[in-house]
Amino acid sequence: MVIVATVLLLRHGRTTANADGGLAGRRPVELDETGRAQAAAVGERLRPLPLAAVVSSPLIRCRQTLDLALPAAEVAVEEGLTECGYGEWEGQPLKKLAKDPLWPVVQQHPSAVVFPGGEAMAAMAARAVEAVRRWDARVTAEHGPEAVWLACTHGDVIKAIVADALGVHLDLFQRIVADPASLTAISYTPTRPFLLRLNDTGGEITAPVPPKRRRPRRTRPADSDAVVGGRAG
Repeated sequence: MVIVATVLLLRHGRTTANADGGLAGRRPVELDETGRAQAAAVGERLRPLPLAAVVSSPLIRCRQTLDLALPAAEVAVEEGLTECGYGEWEGQPLKKLAKDPLWPVVQQHPSAVVFPGGEAMAAMAARAVEAVRRWDARVTAEHGPEAVWLACTHGDVIKAIVADALGVHLDLFQRIVADPASLTAISYTPTRPFLLRLNDTGGEITAPVPPKRRRPRRTRPADSDAVVGGRAG
């Protein structure tokens, strides 16, 4: 296997929209107190790494995350890593959007989705994958095959990049999880990418285990739905 650079995909910390159950999209939503703490914590994990490059979505929540995590880093802004354009969905509560006729399509057939007044999910995936692969090739050429670089971006963007790395159809990307301030590592080679780490938050092993409920409840179809834009963490 030819050794190439490794990219760390960092999702921004929790935002006020995440906490309120809304879909931020490309709105100038900022980190909340929890998100700022998450950014500082992931910074401690990243500090020992000699990052060859740090790249960011242009949205303020990603810039804030990097300001807290890697305050000394020189950050390059990459438009290809910006959030999916959710159009008329942006700023609306997820509970309301879950009743929209488009919601089941987003869940089951995202490759066919074009958000009203917004972007196609397939277009988002294509430009995000292109941006990451372009930067990876650039970092490898400039810093050598053992270089590590970081890209700070958004939940659905990371899920789309991971789906491409795994060689699975975009319609399966809702099965992937990218929590706030999580790290995902991918190594691209001339023949195939390798997913080295996924949704690593550095938390306790019990963190993903749901709490016990006092009363059993009936399972609803919505329980299996993915959160558009990414989980709140």
